[in-house]
Amino acid sequence: MPKKMLKRVMPSHETVKSHKYLQIFGNLLHDPNLFHLNRRSAAGAFAVGLFCAFMPIPFQMLLAASIAILVRTNLPLSVALVWISNPITMPPIFYGAYLVGVWVTGNSEKQFSFELSWQGVVDSFTHLGYPFLVGCGISGIIAGALGYFIIRMFWRYSIVRHWRQRQQRTNETSK
Repeated sequence: MPKKMLKRVMPSHETVKSHKYLQIFGNLLHDPNLFHLNRRSAAGAFAVGLFCAFMPIPFQMLLAASIAILVRTNLPLSVALVWISNPITMPPIFYGAYLVGVWVTGNSEKQFSFELSWQGVVDSFTHLGYPFLVGCGISGIIAGALGYFIIRMFWRYSIVRHWRQRQQRTNETSK
């Protein structure tokens, strides 16, 4: 069942409540609905977490936590899913988002080289900024929507399968 699987991989309530960057939310973190796990809250958390994973900003976890609190989805799952974009996966994710932005805006793909300095980042952003931001937004919306609907379908499938197995066990014991 997806609920049991998700509970194994989610951070605990205490871990989320004690996270130093999430302390700015204060008493809002004490809402029990933010930690409840059901089909609606899990699907919403996937949508929020996947959308925020595509945002090219620092402190994506704060954005995910803010949105999760606002729309009242599962907070630990939303925050944990942001880590899909980590230092290893960021280059392919953001390059793919840039290509989506180039395709949508009709701009031509520009060659760039990465220089590990503040000036290098600023120069790259001035050349690639608009298609990159558009691509990140579109990719985030698509990933969030796909995550939402896939989790809802998977959860429903799992419950229907569980009901059928229970019905089958009931029929076998009544014979």
